[in-house]
Amino acid sequence: MSRPDTPAHRPLRRRGWIWTLAAGLACTLTWSSPAGAGPSDTGLKGALDKVLSDPRMDGGAVSVVVADAATGERLYQRDAGDRLMPASNTKLATSAAAMAVLGADHRYTTDVLTTGKRRGSTLVGDVYLRGSGDPTMLAGDYQRLAADLAASGIKRVTGRLVADDTHFDDQRLGRSWAADDESAYYSAQISALTVAPDTDYDAGTVVVEVTPGAGPGDRPRVKLTPPTDYVRLDISATTVEKGRPDTVTVGREHGSNTLTVSGDVPVGSAATKEWIAVWEPTGYAAAVFSDALAEHGVRISGSPRTGLPTPPGARTLASHRSMPLKELMHPFMKLSNNIHAEALTKSMGRKTAGRGTWDAGLAAIGTQLEKEGVSTSDLRQADGSGLSRMNVFPAEELATLLLSVRDAPWFADWYASLPVACAPDRAVGGTLRSRMCSTPAALNARGKTGSLTGASALSGYVTDDAGRELVYSVVLNNYLAPSVKSIEDAVVVTLASSDTAAGDIVPSSVRGTRSAEPDASLECAWRKPLHC
Repeated sequence: MSRPDTPAHRPLRRRGWIWTLAAGLACTLTWSSPAGAGPSDTGLKGALDKVLSDPRMDGGAVSVVVADAATGERLYQRDAGDRLMPASNTKLATSAAAMAVLGADHRYTTDVLTTGKRRGSTLVGDVYLRGSGDPTMLAGDYQRLAADLAASGIKRVTGRLVADDTHFDDQRLGRSWAADDESAYYSAQISALTVAPDTDYDAGTVVVEVTPGAGPGDRPRVKLTPPTDYVRLDISATTVEKGRPDTVTVGREHGSNTLTVSGDVPVGSAATKEWIAVWEPTGYAAAVFSDALAEHGVRISGSPRTGLPTPPGARTLASHRSMPLKELMHPFMKLSNNIHAEALTKSMGRKTAGRGTWDAGLAAIGTQLEKEGVSTSDLRQADGSGLSRMNVFPAEELATLLLSVRDAPWFADWYASLPVACAPDRAVGGTLRSRMCSTPAALNARGKTGSLTGASALSGYVTDDAGRELVYSVVLNNYLAPSVKSIEDAVVVTLASSDTAAGDIVPSSVRGTRSAEPDASLECAWRKPLHC
């Protein structure tokens, strides 16, 4: 249940005291510590100030809040209202809004429909493949749709396959997404019809695997997952002698689905795997489904058409339903999946305003944030994932959200989707699986990571040494160091190893871990096939 925002419940602040009017019947008086004050008496301010004085942040920007999860009391604040780039901490807002707006049991549907008529095993008319934005559709799911169609007795379609992606608009890339990320899987195009090549559900992507040929001079072997002719391979790479450097690269040019494979592949070297975003995922989905129909003996005339709506009154021939949102939250949040965030954003727009657009979806997120007590006038959200550098959030508003959602009916499912520090299972630890190990925060702290060049964030929950649950938000910007992840970790470990109520607080240092990687300009889960 969201916190009410009526005059009878709004706090009135005056000289450090909070007066809360309870429906005009009574009033209570409690002390609200000014920013950074109060906690200094117990040593928390000094301890965290010491952690944040790390020279890597010289000239940079810091916004930090620590609060008691049960009472909401701010125990530490440092430039809490400063607007900084949150990177993937933006997904905290998107995911919480999705759970509230769409519901924990929301499922995507992908349908095969027609307005045609049956004549024995022939369907006279077109077949429509209609998507609703499911970012978890695998090639195997399209195979099952094709199998269901074939099982109904249809062997031939006189019309064409029409891919209906009109549930969303045709704006494929988010605002200010970097042009040099266009072929990267974490910046894939958004469509209501798409294909994921793996069970990380990296929608809109193909996996390219390059292995050496039999001997020097031979052409390397290249495998696509899923197998598809939607992309074309241009292979100039060469197999070279064993022990030579492996210089193979895979890329895609703007506006093209030609994948270039170049460089040297030494004999005996391990396979090189690259995840490459396709150009126009609707066509990709249509091609994969068309191939599946052919494999199941269903012949369709002509090549697929895209972008046309399914006519009213069309009847369903086959249907696929996704996992519920409470399950989708796990690959989304654990692995910081950008495409999931944007699909959910457009889905919220479609549900609340009848438009599957970024503008409508972001408006829906903003409305939900306001219900949670977040001051949306103090932030800017430009996309659902945090890939845009136009996003700015203060740590105070992230902390407010983390506090408010604790009483939501869907909170347990949402909380379970957050990465867990040092949990070795990738499906549990996610982007925190190798961080804060051998510390009191291990298997204790949960949080959402965020990484872009010069922007890093970590916000979530941790229990201190006395069993007190805390909310924390750490947003760091404008640093020049390759990584500041260990500073975030040191803040959380300081909280986990301290009795924050009694004042037993010692600043922690977390160095020499994999969190202090040479390059942390991207989320670790985005640097496939590296397992963070």
